[in-house]
Amino acid sequence: MGVKVIGSNAAKSRSPRTDMSGTYKDLEAWQLSIALVVEVYRGTASFPREEMFGLTSQMRRAAVSVASNIAEGKGRFSDRELVQFLAVARGSVFEIETQIVIALKLGLMANNEASKLSNRCAEVGRLLNGLIRAVKKPAA
Repeated sequence: MGVKVIGSNAAKSRSPRTDMSGTYKDLEAWQLSIALVVEVYRGTASFPREEMFGLTSQMRRAAVSVASNIAEGKGRFSDRELVQFLAVARGSVFEIETQIVIALKLGLMANNEASKLSNRCAEVGRLLNGLIRAVKKPAA
C-alpha cells in the first residue's frame, strides 16, 4: 500500500487521508472480520435460550462491531479518524476473545469451537495491528 498525502499544507496539519485505494470491502481485515461474524453467529446458535440477551447477544454485537468499525473508519476523511475506528475494532476483538473464555468456562462452547474462534480473532487482530501501523506510518 503506497502512502500518498492528498491535499494542501493546511490540510496536512489536520491529519490528511493517505492514499488507500479501494473500499473497505477490499481490506483483508474487513473480509476476515465478516467471516468472524458468521463464525460467532454459528458458534452461539447452540447457546441456551436464556443467554439470548446475555452472552449470545454480547458476542454477536462485538463481532458485528469489528466489521462495522473497519468500514466506518475507511469511510472517514482523515487517517486519525481511520486509526480511531480501527482501534475500536481491535478492542471489539479483545471483547470477543474474553467472551469466548467465559463461554468455555460456563460450558456453553466446546474446546474446538472456542479454539477456532480464538484463532480467527487473533488473525483479525494481527491484520488490524498491521493496518494501524501502516496508516500511522509517516509519509516518506
